[in-house]
Amino acid sequence: MQTQLRAHIEKIIPLTDEEFAFVYSHFTTKKFKKHQFLIQEGDPVNYSYFVISGLLKLVYTDNKEKQHVVSFAMEDWWESDYYAFFTETKATMSLECLEDTEVLCCTLEDYKKLCSGLQKMERFFLEKATFGFLGSQRRIISWQTSNSKERYDQLLKQYPSLMQRVPKSLIASYLGVSRETLSRLSS
Repeated sequence: MQTQLRAHIEKIIPLTDEEFAFVYSHFTTKKFKKHQFLIQEGDPVNYSYFVISGLLKLVYTDNKEKQHVVSFAMEDWWESDYYAFFTETKATMSLECLEDTEVLCCTLEDYKKLCSGLQKMERFFLEKATFGFLGSQRRIISWQTSNSKERYDQLLKQYPSLMQRVPKSLIASYLGVSRETLSRLSS
């Protein structure tokens, strides 16, 4: 776990052993089983999660009880209901394990301590947030300008391993199409 987190961070910033020890001291480890929830809608969001192993789905349930897959998170990815995490409000989304999953957890308090205690980590988190924002913009533009086949091809190209790990019904939900439409797109 330590090795994975350090390698992940050092893709953006270098760390001394002492600096990494400081960083790692702000995380706790948790293991979850397939179908277990890390976050449930309406609950407080206590952590931002770094995925060591496994696969997660972030889901929003609308007022008609229809579930919309917002994102997936696999190894080397961060996930949470970030609006609720940073505003310290109740979750509006749920985060569930699609596989047995191990994560490193960081509280908002520890996140702030990392940023104020080590300027490099502030830069790291800023870069992660920036690229997350850019990814969200690309997804919005794709939704507005691409048809379902183009969105499917884009997902397949960008995350080929995801297609082997996620049930087709969830891929369909993520793409905003029916299961039948996804079958046609993938044939």
